[in-house]
Amino acid sequence: MKYSILLGILFDLLVKRKMTAPEIAEKYNLSVRTVYRYVDDLTLGGVPVTIERGRSGGICISDTYKLPMNFMTAQEYESAIEALEAMYTQLPEERFVRAKNKLSAQLKTEKRELTLSGNLSTILVDGGTWGDTRRFSDKMRLMEHCVRESAVLNIEYDSRVGEHTRRKIEPHLLVYKQSVWYIYAFCRNQRAFRLFRLGRISKAVLTDEKFIRRPFSRDDIPLNYWTDSETVDVRIEIEKSAFADAQDWLGGENLKQTGEKWLAEVTLPNDEVLVKKIMALGGGAKVLSPFSLAEKVRASATELLKAYE
Repeated sequence: MKYSILLGILFDLLVKRKMTAPEIAEKYNLSVRTVYRYVDDLTLGGVPVTIERGRSGGICISDTYKLPMNFMTAQEYESAIEALEAMYTQLPEERFVRAKNKLSAQLKTEKRELTLSGNLSTILVDGGTWGDTRRFSDKMRLMEHCVRESAVLNIEYDSRVGEHTRRKIEPHLLVYKQSVWYIYAFCRNQRAFRLFRLGRISKAVLTDEKFIRRPFSRDDIPLNYWTDSETVDVRIEIEKSAFADAQDWLGGENLKQTGEKWLAEVTLPNDEVLVKKIMALGGGAKVLSPFSLAEKVRASATELLKAYE
């Protein structure tokens, strides 16, 4: 019962952004004192709820806050939506419709709102790498030219497993995800759209040939290449020396200060990059759980130390 009320209050705040304690108390048949206890529970759970005093005050939630990605899996969202539909047929109350609409909206958000608008008047991205000698930046400019002018490109590409191939591609879109640049292009060799990492394109030669743009939507771009089974719940203790880098990587909203240290409790892609990200924080980060991840970091650190013996 308490959990369902907490979720109800959370969803109400997500919609209205501000409510008074008496409003919440009346809606859920609670005392005002109990409402404030529930607000404390939400705050302890990492929800940025604040209480504004005064005549126009109330219980507020940050305008930037949304339900965390992977708050529930897609299957759990769909099951919850189906359950609410069944409940509404038995008890046709408006609260079930509102709850269903909110869950449906959140599911769409997780599927679609994964990228920024790309509006050039609001975003500036420096595509160069650290120590860039302009070669990577020149490669990006070439890709942008091909996208804008519908120009065909010959490339040499090194796959993750080390396979070196020559391909003819039709670049349609530059994509930036997880600190990596990609070109979304139609590969004539494979006769299908593919995401190519720019860093793995060892050679690119512009041709005189033009192409006709092929229709595609955002949902066609394979950005969701981490499934639920490929993520892991991680707890990391962060020292002051690594705090700034941890902020850049995990986001300050995912770091909770505990004394002179910070604790990160996050769900992350469970791939080979994860260990490298943790090791990049140096001695300023310690994996508390899971034990298997801590052992992977320990093994990688041991191998690194051997290289300098």
